[in-house]
Amino acid sequence: MEYAIKQNLSERPMAEIMQAIADYFIGTPYKAGLLDQSNQESLVITLDGFDCVLFVETVLAMARGIAVEDYSYLTFVNNIRNQRYWNGKMNGYCSRLHYFSEWIADNQRRDNIKDIGVELGGERVKKPLFFMSKNRWEYPQIASNDANYQCIVNMEDSISKLKISYIPYYKISSVYSQLKAGDIVAVATEINGLDVTHTGLVYRNSDGNIGIIHASPAGKVTVAYDLERYIWNVESAIGILVARPVDPRG
Repeated sequence: MEYAIKQNLSERPMAEIMQAIADYFIGTPYKAGLLDQSNQESLVITLDGFDCVLFVETVLAMARGIAVEDYSYLTFVNNIRNQRYWNGKMNGYCSRLHYFSEWIADNQRRDNIKDIGVELGGERVKKPLFFMSKNRWEYPQIASNDANYQCIVNMEDSISKLKISYIPYYKISSVYSQLKAGDIVAVATEINGLDVTHTGLVYRNSDGNIGIIHASPAGKVTVAYDLERYIWNVESAIGILVARPVDPRG
């Protein structure tokens, strides 16, 4: 947060705050499975390694505090909890927002973000979600825990009623002018039972072109220069979901 104070980030628009924080983490190692290392759900917070969702969560949580000049670690922790769990409350494994379309919907309900897929001209689809329950043995907290497993099955049934708005991969560049730095991007997939395979943030390059900054499974937080070109190269990608951070200053 010392960096944010020195850079006077609180005086900037939310989009610039998001990008400045994301920039700060360039080169941070990619680490998978950080939230699932314990059998008991706990509030995992890390600044020295991210998976793709943790990176997005961390930047957003910091930006929400910095925007209102609240630099306390406790506020950051509370923001992480508020973003990661259903209705902002941690109550076991099943309260975590496991599917990213649900993460978007739940955080929108609490005015943390706004789903802008529809206003960008996105296509609306309803997709059955069952990837976790079908691949139970890949998830330690449901592999041998029947209560958690049944809770996930019930959750999947509930969120499968949600409609997802996504921009097809071949139309992404046509909405560049409407995107802002720090907009949350999720890669929509054609994989059965799954909504999203990867997440990141819109990145405005120095020449104005729209890219993506993300915790890449290839190794670290990095910037891909062109967003559409990046999505074209993601296996099974059909487009992107887009959500905009809500400025807490109003």
